[in-house]
Order: sequence, then C-alpha cells, then structure tokens
Amino acid sequence: MAYLLGIDVGTSGTKALLVADSGEIVGRATAEYPLSTPQPGWAEQDPGDWWQAAVDSIRAVLASSQVDAGDIAGIGLSGQMHGSVFLDGAGKVLRPAILWCDQRTAAQCEWITRRAGEETVVQETHNPVLTGFTAPKIVWLQQNEPFVWASVAKVLLPKDYVRFMLTGEFATEVSDASGTSLLNIKERKWSATMLEAVGMREDMLPRVYESPEVSGQVSEAAAKLTGLRAGTPVVGGGGDQAAGAVGNGIVEPGIISVTTGTSGVVFAYMDSPETDAALRTHTFCHAVPGKWHVMGVMLSAGGSLRWYRDVLGTEEKNIAERIGNDPYDVLSAEAAFAEPGCRGLVFLPYLSGERTPYPDPNARGVFFGISLWHRREHLVRSVLEGVSYGLRDSLEILKEMGLPVSQVRASGGGARSALWRQIQADVFGCELVTINVDEGPAFGACLLAGVGAGLYPTVPAACRKTIKVTQRTDPNPETVKVYERFYAVYRKLYPALKERFGEVA
Repeated sequence: MAYLLGIDVGTSGTKALLVADSGEIVGRATAEYPLSTPQPGWAEQDPGDWWQAAVDSIRAVLASSQVDAGDIAGIGLSGQMHGSVFLDGAGKVLRPAILWCDQRTAAQCEWITRRAGEETVVQETHNPVLTGFTAPKIVWLQQNEPFVWASVAKVLLPKDYVRFMLTGEFATEVSDASGTSLLNIKERKWSATMLEAVGMREDMLPRVYESPEVSGQVSEAAAKLTGLRAGTPVVGGGGDQAAGAVGNGIVEPGIISVTTGTSGVVFAYMDSPETDAALRTHTFCHAVPGKWHVMGVMLSAGGSLRWYRDVLGTEEKNIAERIGNDPYDVLSAEAAFAEPGCRGLVFLPYLSGERTPYPDPNARGVFFGISLWHRREHLVRSVLEGVSYGLRDSLEILKEMGLPVSQVRASGGGARSALWRQIQADVFGCELVTINVDEGPAFGACLLAGVGAGLYPTVPAACRKTIKVTQRTDPNPETVKVYERFYAVYRKLYPALKERFGEVA
C-alpha cells in the first residue's frame, strides 16, 4: 500500500497527516508554536518554529503510524497564506515573518495602488491590494527597515519556507502565489508590472508550479532530521484555503464550502477567472490545474467564539473542567436555550477588522440591541448567529456573480457543533452537508501529492475516490423567516457604524 504525507503550516501549529491511497487516515500529529504581537495590529512568527514543528510532527506521525518512510509516495504542503519570509543570499532568515492577520500595511496598500494604478492592479491580480497580502509587507520593509531589505535575496511564503528546508528548492505554487498581489492570476505567472511597482526582481521570488506538480525531493539533510526517505517527491501543494477546498471536494461547479475556523471562508470553484465587480471577494488560482476559485473571507469567525470563551466564558470553562468536557460544547449547549434571533440581539464579528464584504481594518465587534431581557445564552448564540450572517454575506455575492450553488459543505471547528450547523443552514436557507474527513488543508495536500505521485489521474478523481457526504442538515422554514428579518438588520449596521469605527480606531 502507498501512503501520502500532508504538512499544513498553520498559524498556531504545524500538522503532519499520513493517509493511505484509499483515503484512510493512518496518523496525525501537530506541534504548536507562539504568535508574537510586538505592537497593536502586528502579527509575526519565527519561520524556524515552523520548520522545527514540521520536523517534530513528521517524526511523531511516522512513529505513531509505524509506516515505513519508504512507502510514502509523495508529500504535499499547505499553510497559512500571505505571510512574508525574508531570506538573505545564504538562505538565512533576516527577521520574523509578517503574517496574514497583520494590519500594519494600510499605507503601503494605498502606495502600491497609486504607483501601479487601480485598474492595472485589478487587471493583473483580480483583487485589490489588501493589508493581509504579501506585496504591502515587502513595501513596508523597504520603507521602514531598509537595512534589512538591503540584504534580502528571496521572499517566500510560509509553507514554501518549509519546502526550502525540506528540499533546498525555492518554489511555490499558483494558489498561494495568488495572495501576494504579485501574480498575474489569468496567466498564472509572476506579474512583471506588479513586480516593477513594488521594486522587486523576479529572481527574488520562487519558481511557480501548478499545485500537483513535483517541485523537489526530500534532501539528505532533511531526511536525517525528519526520518523521511531522501528523494521522496514534494509537490507544489496549496495555500490553506485552496488545499482545504481540495480536501472538501470543492473541485467542480456548484459545490460550495463554508469553513468556520479562526477565520471564516466561503469558497467556490470556477472554470474561468471571474471577479466580483465591487472587489468584495478574492479571485485566485485554484489548486486544480488550469482552474480558479473565488472566496469570501471574514477574519474572526471561530475566532469570535474563541474570544467569547476566553474573555466572557470563564463560567463555561469552569463547568467544562469539572465535567471533563470541551468548553465549546458547554457554550453550544448553553446557546441552545436561546431562541433564534436572540430577542433582537445582533453581534457584528469584526473583532480584527474585516475583509469580505467590507475590506476595513478599522471595523470592530459590536453587540447591538442588548436589553435587560438578555442572558448569557443570548450572548453566546448571538455570536454564532452573527458569524453566520457574515458568512451569508459572501454567499450572497457568489449568487450575484451568477455562480451556481447546488450544495454547501461545512467544515472547520464550527462544523462540529450541531447547533451551529443548524444556525448556518437556517441563515443560508439551504441544506448543509458534512463529509467523511475533516482534516482540511492537510488532507487536500495529501490528495495533491497523490496526483503528483501518479496514484490518482486528476485532482477531481482523487476527491471522488476518497470523499463522501456523511451528514445532512436541512433548514427549518420557520427559523429561516426569523433570520431573514434579522439578517436585514445586520446588513444595515456596518454602513451605519463605518465612520464611528474610523473615529475610535
């Protein structure tokens, strides 16, 4: 039997997932690391932590599964998108990586847009330049740390730094490169126009591959550290959202994924690169060769519930500890006692700014409509409902773009809650399904590796062989009517508060 290894470089840890070619998961391991916030709105990590976590998780999954490293046919990489790793000519990291959730670059986004021209930016990249993207981080370094920039020889994305350490190759792939503001999305290659605008040479960036293409092999040095076999092929892989979409089977028209992790993502496949006229969503290259995807991203989805747990959920955490349960299960059980609509309490989930449909780093979270009637269960449920309203914003944009929606697949931590699945089905007004695997990007990376290794003929064929629908949640018609009313209120709140957000920021 052949096996596939997926490595997902996340924001809180790196996961190694070992999968048989049948799709059966035979081992998983995760190693965690810290996130640094040296100033408000900043987010950085040490790339060395990613590599050490990759080494530790690979060794752990090999040990726990007892799979011989020689039976691993291929390796796929996935990871947090947009982060910038700056290397000198010897491949040494020059400073901490600036992450996807870092908000320091608003001025640089405007600078790049003025310099390249807004029309050119959209024509080349199919997206506006946003604070989370890579190009403004590069310009920030040029303008604020020129002494560091003077030594920069290569700029890599997070998973591609792990690739470099694993193979010695400077390589990336189209889906992750799409989030840099430096890739020509239609032509699937680096944009000479955007590179000129940010003052970069193309040789400072890695070679771009399609996601299932082999980009290198495990080096002798990496083999000794990880326990892998030297020469094992490593494919391009995918940014976390594109790889996660492959892991959810979002590789054909009509099937939409809604992922509720720290961030929330609504993701749809496209045969051609269509763009929302108002640029509220992102159009990127898909991990399926020659295809594209559109996605809406909200920055604090599950992150909103985590904030509630950590800041306001002390009592629920204590209960969970006493009964040996997960605090999220306690919160979900509590929220079930509140009626849909929470007696007029509406939560805006903009705790770290927002991206879709409002690209506004100044947006903030709000509990709107609190009264003496409200109890803890209403607060918790209003968070679940508010995040669901925010995800619906993206679904509505996809419908406006004319994209078919025949099935919505739920994944991420939020999909584990039966209550939250029901709330989403009722807010969206359509059936929600879950599938037999919920390993997200790491599983998608395994499937991409399987295509590169020749175990599956195509990415869709890999998904058809390994992914099955396991559970369905139908909307409740009466609750749908309630949420229609409150979604209309939700939609009016951001426009009413936008200027006030700017003032307090």
